[in-house]
Amino acid sequence: MLLRFAPMIYGPTLLFGLGEGALLPLLPVIASSLGADVAQAALIASIIVIARLIGNIPAGWLVARIGERRSMAIAGALALFGGIGVLLSPTVALLGVSVFGIGLCASAFGLARHAFMTTRVPLRYRARALSVLGGSFRLGMFAGPFAAAALVAAAGTETSAVWFFIASLVALVILVLVGRDPEDELRAEGSLPGSGSTPARAAGSGTTHRAAPDGVFRTMWAHRGVLFRLGTSTAALSGLRQARVYLLPIWGVSLGLNAETIALVVGITGALEFALFYSSGQIMDRWGRLWASMPSMILMGGAFLGLAFTHDLSNAMSWFIAAAIVVGVGNGLSSGILMTLGADVAPPGNPAPFLGSWRTLTDAGAAAAPLLIAGVTAAVSLPVATAVIGVAGLAGAVGFAVFVPRYVPHHR
Repeated sequence: MLLRFAPMIYGPTLLFGLGEGALLPLLPVIASSLGADVAQAALIASIIVIARLIGNIPAGWLVARIGERRSMAIAGALALFGGIGVLLSPTVALLGVSVFGIGLCASAFGLARHAFMTTRVPLRYRARALSVLGGSFRLGMFAGPFAAAALVAAAGTETSAVWFFIASLVALVILVLVGRDPEDELRAEGSLPGSGSTPARAAGSGTTHRAAPDGVFRTMWAHRGVLFRLGTSTAALSGLRQARVYLLPIWGVSLGLNAETIALVVGITGALEFALFYSSGQIMDRWGRLWASMPSMILMGGAFLGLAFTHDLSNAMSWFIAAAIVVGVGNGLSSGILMTLGADVAPPGNPAPFLGSWRTLTDAGAAAAPLLIAGVTAAVSLPVATAVIGVAGLAGAVGFAVFVPRYVPHHR
């Protein structure tokens, strides 16, 4: 029923992913061209993750008050100015401010799209819809670096990737503002999903009329139980996902592999993750959330834990490739899980404040993983750090086994 609205529903997410995927790999290069050393360039690249973490709760407040469509348009427009700031920044400090602004806008955009899908998609295919949403962002992040590489090769300057980011955001804002609103058209047809419980909204505005919406912190306190229990497990999953981005290349370096081999292994992992994104939604909608969340955690956690004992073996490279493949399969099966579980446990009438807290937890897990890896590696060794990540993943699987049936009973 919603297939004809796919460009409007998934197009903005794909465009944002394309632009961000093109920009992120070149941020250290741009920072270096402004005189940043290696540490400062790495900091510039990580600022966007920090901004996402900080921006979730304010984004929940914004979306709850002005609606999803307006929030996406405002976030896209402000990120556009952030891209112009990256293009024109004369110093590393101003570059950092621009990147921080882009991260805040990315947080608001992601939360607005998440809240929109939470309240508009019927439960019977919610997981599939959110898995496709996650897959569209992954496709953008996967294709964006290739687009950037082609543009830089053609133009001979890294600023061409920034222009691509700006162009993607211009297209995004136009699509959000002038594209047909799925909700308005479905309401006119009398076939709006969940129309019996969805609050009325002003036509074309994307603003839901709600009576006295709860504040972000009041919502956080009211739902502290599910946030602490189930949210901790989702933070572990998010951390495991982020850990693979750092651990697999570092492990390859520690084995003495060349850059081409490491890139090939990581690329195969990424291809597996993308190929399985829709399967995750199918599994969750047909058999329940636990059948995707637990296997993904067990596969990734077990792969990292097993990898920790193979570093000094004679066939360490074979074990590395096998572990990377298992991690890719596990991560592919987890596509859309974080958004789906958040949608399942969010208050149905006003999900945005809750989702702000939910996404803060998941982003905190992603932000903590690289710090944990770096700290344990510096204090002990890389294999021990890998084992710690694996144990955290298995602990998260136990958390899912206990709390998913409690908070997310499966509805056929």
